[in-house]
Amino acid sequence: MCTGVRFSDDDGNMYFGRNLDWSFSYGETILATPRGYHYDYAFGAKGKDEPNAVLGVGVVMADRPMYFDCANEHGLAVAGLNFPGYASFAHEPVEGTENVATFEFPLWVARNFDTVDEVEKALKDVTLVSQIVPGQQESLLHWLIGDGERSIVVEQMADGMHIHHDDVDVLTNQPTFDFHMENLRNYMCVGNEMAEPNTWGKAELTAWGAGVSMHGIPGDVSSPSRFVRVAYTNTHYPQQSDETSNVSRLFHTLGSVQMVEGMAKMANGKFERTLFTSGYSAKTNTYYMNTYENPAIRAYAMADFDMDSSELITAA
Repeated sequence: MCTGVRFSDDDGNMYFGRNLDWSFSYGETILATPRGYHYDYAFGAKGKDEPNAVLGVGVVMADRPMYFDCANEHGLAVAGLNFPGYASFAHEPVEGTENVATFEFPLWVARNFDTVDEVEKALKDVTLVSQIVPGQQESLLHWLIGDGERSIVVEQMADGMHIHHDDVDVLTNQPTFDFHMENLRNYMCVGNEMAEPNTWGKAELTAWGAGVSMHGIPGDVSSPSRFVRVAYTNTHYPQQSDETSNVSRLFHTLGSVQMVEGMAKMANGKFERTLFTSGYSAKTNTYYMNTYENPAIRAYAMADFDMDSSELITAA
């Protein structure tokens, strides 16, 4: 399972991040795809003549960069989150459309577009194609895409592609985004204010302390509960002004829904945990990351990589 979040500072600089929750690592690392790297899309999708530099968390397979999440120098970011039971993709290219393989969708977004508006417009002509590899489980995902102005959620289901304007700037997993937004109405009366004294009959009631007004916010790690909790946290976190404070906000917000070893077993009997948390600052074009085993947040600035190289670049 996973959680994604987006917010902006007062100057419109986006901060975007995600938790990746699973039972084992894929060997993911910080991965840079420079502007000069030649990439042929699997089904011949078009890319712009001068592609963007891309930095994110991913793996390299058959000399292809495959991103869990990534961003470009213009402040556009994308993350794929698990969406089983609802995601449904074409398994062959569809003539007359722009066919993009699901495994390369984050790269296609970040490499070719500068804003969410551009992505949303382009998606009207896109077919997402899932290549099923024998012996491997199909990746069934939906995506959070954000910039300094807003975010959208892309869900490809049996009845077509759904593009949602994400007014709370968060995403978790199944069910659908529409369900999660409707479910928020169950919690519209909670808040962060100190509860006022009240009288019931002759009893004078006072709060034990801070936090009573948010009573009812779910504490489990299921997808609907994480959506509510991270939406609440993202909404109520005070606005910050500097890079350090905003990175702290990003990681603390995602920390509110992290999964800890022993909390929840998967169907295979293994415990799910937050393998890594990653985040991107459009203010400094810097990627940040920590892992379950090493909670220290490490910074990887685009300026530290040769983003005009013709070779993929990985960082430990």
